[in-house]
Amino acid sequence: MPPAARANAGSATPPYPPSRPGSSKPGTPAVSATANSSLLLRKQLRDLQKNPVDGFSAGLVDDDNILEWQIVIMGPADTLYEGAILKARLIFPAEYPILPPKMVFDSEMWHPNVYNNGNKKGEVCVSILHAPGEDEWGYEDAGERWLPVHTVESVLMSVISLLSADVPDLNSPANVDAAKEVRENYESYKKKVKRLARRSAEEAYD
Repeated sequence: MPPAARANAGSATPPYPPSRPGSSKPGTPAVSATANSSLLLRKQLRDLQKNPVDGFSAGLVDDDNILEWQIVIMGPADTLYEGAILKARLIFPAEYPILPPKMVFDSEMWHPNVYNNGNKKGEVCVSILHAPGEDEWGYEDAGERWLPVHTVESVLMSVISLLSADVPDLNSPANVDAAKEVRENYESYKKKVKRLARRSAEEAYD
């Protein structure tokens, strides 16, 4: 599995202060950051729509909100997700690309690196989406975590790589029960993933 696809639940505190929230004066950090994010995201969206990438499609959840994207991932061939049509959202902070987006699956998932309950249900836990800097738990190198040079395309290709692995990365899993099933009863895990993959395709055509 590529280093970018390694996942864990640790995160590091960014070494820089966030932009001041609630400011409406032109030229303040919050306004500048949001404007820069919007310009960059609109360019990336235009590029992806003009030159589609095999394996996924991207659009806006709401045309008036550039910070939330609707993503559809086609299950990679020759994997447990073959035939799946997985719906997800990318949610970008105003500080993008300094800080990473969050990716949340709306399709039901059963994977060690996707949270399965609580307010993080569906959220992907993968190195490329972790805040830049050193990992306080020592599981990841700084180069594996978010860097401002990353794009929507590189994020989604990393997630597709994560789903394509024959055996998921079990290092500090987000879904402990799924990781336990991979270790103790891999056949049962495969059946569950394939069943959810089929369901995602059925729901997409409903």
